[in-house]
Amino acid sequence: MAAADDELPTMTATVDLSRSFLSELPDVGTMLRHCDPPLPADDTAAARRRVTRLQADHNSIQTLPTCVVDAFANLSVLDVSDNRLTHIGDELLRLERLEVLLAKNNLLETTSLPKDFGRMASLKTLNLGGNCFQDLPPQVTEMANLTRLFLGNNQIRELPVEIGNMTSLEVLYLGGNYLSEIPATVGYLSCLTALILCDNQLHSLPSTVCHLSQLQSLSLHDNRLTTLPPELTKLNLLDLSLRNNPLVVKFVQDMVYEPPTLLELAARRIKIKNIQYSRKDLPQTLVAYLSTAKRCVNPKCKGVYFDSHIKQVNFVDFCGKYRLPLLEYLCLPTCNSHPVVLSSTDEDSDGDDDAAARSSADRIKKVLLSESKPCPSHRYQEN
Repeated sequence: MAAADDELPTMTATVDLSRSFLSELPDVGTMLRHCDPPLPADDTAAARRRVTRLQADHNSIQTLPTCVVDAFANLSVLDVSDNRLTHIGDELLRLERLEVLLAKNNLLETTSLPKDFGRMASLKTLNLGGNCFQDLPPQVTEMANLTRLFLGNNQIRELPVEIGNMTSLEVLYLGGNYLSEIPATVGYLSCLTALILCDNQLHSLPSTVCHLSQLQSLSLHDNRLTTLPPELTKLNLLDLSLRNNPLVVKFVQDMVYEPPTLLELAARRIKIKNIQYSRKDLPQTLVAYLSTAKRCVNPKCKGVYFDSHIKQVNFVDFCGKYRLPLLEYLCLPTCNSHPVVLSSTDEDSDGDDDAAARSSADRIKKVLLSESKPCPSHRYQEN
């Protein structure tokens, strides 16, 4: 492959065959007529060397012809997404400069990749989302130089421990699968900045996530999480999505206030006003009851409560962003505790007096359910 060994031409071009109603790729001459910018037709060999990007997405292509690989040896980006590919042949391995392979929304399965696919040392971005993978192909875990891996919307039920070998990964997208657990070896992915695990069946996370010191975005919504590892507080996250998990749903459902009884109202009054009473004057049961008073967590409130209280979720805060939900108790629904800090990207977090006066329950639901802002993982879905 002499062309692949040459220096990459200064002038590069893209062959764009997107949305061309193709069932197969045309001959090389026809493809060259779709170059941008246009290339001279008098030197076909030179023209082929200048093509570094081939876009053949949104067609009905079933195979990738060998002639395409031989003709465009300098390809750095190949987009065959939204086709009908069921197999990627060994010819792909000859693209020694390929950095980005986009093959999402096809019919690829676990056995559809070349046996030596893991040897493609030049590959940096691989998008196999929206296919039929039931397992993570072992060849993929051999790609030590891969920085962005997208395998969302497949049928993957388990991750191999070898995923920890992919130490160059910066973005790992596994949303929309059937994962029930994540191996502890994910903690070896020290370069990871975004981990997207939404729309799975996760019940918990391994404590090793605390080793992901570069992690900025963690998407966990639409799972079955009932707890979070305390080690998560060690991370300096910018985005954390938790909505539609039992953990969060329970918090929201628990924000129900049972009005205090007459007994509690009287006992609160005694405690707040510091009314003196004698153990001789009151039945022992009432004395014992008065001793169970608890102070409201709001530092600006001098109230107390006994049995009736409002449950509120407060968040461990990092760099002005909400992180982990912690449960605390208030004496009344109108007794706002420390304001819940919304993400700076939230449309309503402008800091005005009206926003500050919002009821605690409404503000908490907005944070937990993310009703008005998109999931932060959306930014990682397209390439």
